Amino acid sequence: MELEKQAQAAARRYRETNVERQAVEKHLDAGTRFPDSPEALAARAKRLLDRGGVPAAAVVESIRPEALDVPDTNERIIGTSNDLQAWNFLPRGVRATGSVARISVRENGRELPLGTGFLVSPRLLMTNNHVLPDQASAHECFVEFNAQVTVDNTPEAAVRFELDSGAFFLTDEHLDFTLVQIAANAGSLAPGERFGWNRLSVQTGKLVIGEPVNVIGHPMGRLKEIAVRDNALQVRLDDFLHYKTDTEPGNSGSPVFNDQWEVVALHHSGVPKTDDQGRTLRKDGQIWHRGDGDDAIDYVSNEGVRISAILKHLATVPLGPAPRTLLAEMGADSGLQPGAILPGPVETLSPAAAVPGREAAAAHVGIPGKSSAFGGKRSLVFLHGRRQEKKDPEVLRRKWSAGLNEGLTLAGTTPIDPGDIWFPYYGDVLVQAIAQHEASPRSLDETAYGAVEIGASDPGDATFRQLVAEAAEKEGMPQEEQLATEGFGGAVIVGALRSQLGWLAANTDLDEVTIETILRDVAAYLQYPDVREAVLDCVLTTMPSAGKVTLVTHSLGTVVGMDLIHRLPPELEVDLLVTTGSPLGMDAVYNRLLPPGPNRPDRVTHWFNAWCPTDTVAIGCPLKKVWTGELTDLAVANSRDRAHNIEEYLAHPEVAAKIGSTISA
Repeated sequence: MELEKQAQAAARRYRETNVERQAVEKHLDAGTRFPDSPEALAARAKRLLDRGGVPAAAVVESIRPEALDVPDTNERIIGTSNDLQAWNFLPRGVRATGSVARISVRENGRELPLGTGFLVSPRLLMTNNHVLPDQASAHECFVEFNAQVTVDNTPEAAVRFELDSGAFFLTDEHLDFTLVQIAANAGSLAPGERFGWNRLSVQTGKLVIGEPVNVIGHPMGRLKEIAVRDNALQVRLDDFLHYKTDTEPGNSGSPVFNDQWEVVALHHSGVPKTDDQGRTLRKDGQIWHRGDGDDAIDYVSNEGVRISAILKHLATVPLGPAPRTLLAEMGADSGLQPGAILPGPVETLSPAAAVPGREAAAAHVGIPGKSSAFGGKRSLVFLHGRRQEKKDPEVLRRKWSAGLNEGLTLAGTTPIDPGDIWFPYYGDVLVQAIAQHEASPRSLDETAYGAVEIGASDPGDATFRQLVAEAAEKEGMPQEEQLATEGFGGAVIVGALRSQLGWLAANTDLDEVTIETILRDVAAYLQYPDVREAVLDCVLTTMPSAGKVTLVTHSLGTVVGMDLIHRLPPELEVDLLVTTGSPLGMDAVYNRLLPPGPNRPDRVTHWFNAWCPTDTVAIGCPLKKVWTGELTDLAVANSRDRAHNIEEYLAHPEVAAKIGSTISA
């Protein structure tokens, strides 16, 4: 009865959007691939680029042959993402399937399949309200992971877990979702740590009208099945999405993914065809009656609940500290961390890429923390890396804080107020200083593949080439595959760089463009004294003046931080230095520091370095191989498309716990 009620509500919403859907279909028939608003297209393109959802080289190749305005560029980027799937589309899909489970109920001595659910944190499962409407019904149910066939088409051994609805249970009938805790089996890891879990995002830009969706579930209680790509988003409502794809009863509670395997919706109902009076119709056109069975219904679409709507609702639910801590485990992007800022309406990106607040952000040199925080004698400082120009330092500080608070929550430690954290900001100063050394702006081709005519006498380019070559060597590129670069002119130099960057991109989780731009900025900072001095002077304007400081650095910020330590006032003691995603393990970097060499500064009491083996920037890690003195290295496994992401680094409980224990000492 509850499922029938949801289907009737979905049919009503479908009828109410007939005009909108017909307009979409008209645009599609006319050849418009993504008939969505300019704001939605801009947000989608930005998310694809920011998160590596489309190969950067493919984007460059797609948009450079002709002059395009911003809307056309955004559509081209989205189109490239749909047409060219990276090789990891399938293995990432396999990873996503691991988080999906079959829900079954015990009834009169029998075990009957009931629906589908999926992990959204290490311990929480999401499904529909009409699947698990209350704690009592959940108590009678269990879930099975790996209820699927193997590559040899034989059934795999399913892993069963009980539901602990007494520990956590939250549901909503309108949004048709339920969150319930899974009871960990004795002596085993939390389910999410074993099977993986989906990091839900409250942010916009995950899908536009006309893009495909992918659904993973257990239709009719069968072993796990996937509906991939032959489908499309039709209509987007405030709380719901309508899309075409093949689903059946039992898919209730399935995750709906975009092509980057981000969850965009919670599938909850097929949309039945109805007559003018709202009565459900059968496939033969006759009025459907309950005794006809669900298979007789003429379904015209499917409806899912928008994940962003669910997350925004969860942020408003009054909860105590324990359940709120469980929700915070859902991750930094969920908007459920302490102090998180929920997104507002999508803004249009103008040709100048103007975003509200950017003009004001350019005037910032950083944001001081509270001197009274952490007992008044300790301070926590975040030092960012490159590519932060024209961004709002306050937004950046909150993102770092959200990642750290996720890790602190997983470590069982009290989260931190973002307002207590110092955040020196040098993004605009870095770009302006580097620009003084560029004779002309780089073209798209130069950005993607390196300058076509690299001057062998340019010290900045020489440093850059050394960084790339060393990184490729450390990643195992055979010497015979690295082209000779001395004395043969720019063409051979470019060939060598392309080979080395291609090798790095193929063997790590960053693309060629990202690797190149990061290493170029590191090279510019190290080689040009005026760039280094401008950055250090800027950072020093937003630092505590005395006491003990925990300095958390990332990417280029780890290099800046190492120089900064030698410029700090004597009244300021670096109690803990944390480096993440750091290139400090390459001799091309540490031999150009102030002072040069891999010698741990005496002013640092403790040094903790976190690195991800698939992060190209951290290719020289572990640092203990080359640096002298006390140093703790920790290898962590970041998500495949976020190997260099600072929030991902800070969300690891081992990293966060080290920071938390130091500032609370």
